[in-house]
Amino acid sequence: MNSNNIIYIVGLGPGDEKMMTKQAEEVLAGCDVIVGYTLYLELLGGRYPDKELLSTPMKREIERCRLCFEKAHEGKKVALICSGDAGVYGMAAPMYELLPEYEGVELCVVPGITAAVSGAALLGAPINHDFCVISLSDLLTPFELIEKRIRAAIDGDFAIVLYNPSSKKRSDYLKRACDIMLEQGATQDRACGYVWNIGREGASSRTLTLGELRDTEVDMFTTVFIGNSQSYIENGKLITKRGYRI
Repeated sequence: MNSNNIIYIVGLGPGDEKMMTKQAEEVLAGCDVIVGYTLYLELLGGRYPDKELLSTPMKREIERCRLCFEKAHEGKKVALICSGDAGVYGMAAPMYELLPEYEGVELCVVPGITAAVSGAALLGAPINHDFCVISLSDLLTPFELIEKRIRAAIDGDFAIVLYNPSSKKRSDYLKRACDIMLEQGATQDRACGYVWNIGREGASSRTLTLGELRDTEVDMFTTVFIGNSQSYIENGKLITKRGYRI
């Protein structure tokens, strides 16, 4: 095995080819094997017909990671792809956790545009001051800890970006999150917004109040933005002040 073998962990961005970094394109073009969740491989749109494309379904992420190391041991140049950025709720961390088991392999994370950034661009300027990102998925994180983080974010007056706000099994989680914010002191009229299907066909966005957001149905393709106490909506855009005197 090549002692200098590198596995690239590549963030694809939101899906649109124009929003993939040049570095990501160059890495994928130079690899022998591209590994990823089935949907992420579909986002490539057949651009790499000469590559070996390997996938595992949802909830088999660790198997997917080990597959990368196994291919690297075969002397293949390997890229593991993730949507958005691989270091934001992506596969960078588990790859590093597994790395001690595989000698002679290095990892290189190739950054991508995460939904907090690409979604913010569509909404205006919702995260132009201090902000935090919280996932509402309790698959790997107890909801009690998620609630604690939501309350802390409201106490700190952060703008908040919510990933994974809802699913078939978690249809009421966004409503629960909004209730927690209201209990913690956020007002019904706090400026909010959400973006659906960022960087893909049919992408859309909407601004609304926290009270309205509480009763809004969203899905896993939605990224939700909660303004801080000074954020406001103007001409359909969500704006969080930077603090300059205007």
